Amino acid sequence: MKKIFLLLLIVTFASCKKEAEDNFGQPKTDETAVAVSGEELFSGKGTCTACHLPDQKVIGPSIAEIAKVYKEKNGSIVAFLKEEAEPIVDPSQYETMKTNFAITKQMSEAELKALEEYILSFSK
Repeated sequence: MKKIFLLLLIVTFASCKKEAEDNFGQPKTDETAVAVSGEELFSGKGTCTACHLPDQKVIGPSIAEIAKVYKEKNGSIVAFLKEEAEPIVDPSQYETMKTNFAITKQMSEAELKALEEYILSFSK
């Protein structure tokens, strides 16, 4: 019994020491502390540029139009991208947009907020 206890103690100590060595001198990483670029998400992971351009309608409304409407109506782009709010810019395009919710629902809250900030930066 003493051997088992001693072995357990050694294994516990060794695992704690390894974890401490791995992180020594490095800042702790926190997912919410990682800077997220809304523009990069919009152009890349979000694939938003397939339907939205800054100042002209393509398939969906322009980013400037989206920003204007959401700002005027005090809407939440994050809530819309989570399918927690109704479309307020162009409801006729909602069915087309629904296919992209699979992408936006996989995004973290920080990523969605970054997207929203990027879009709202186009409001005048």
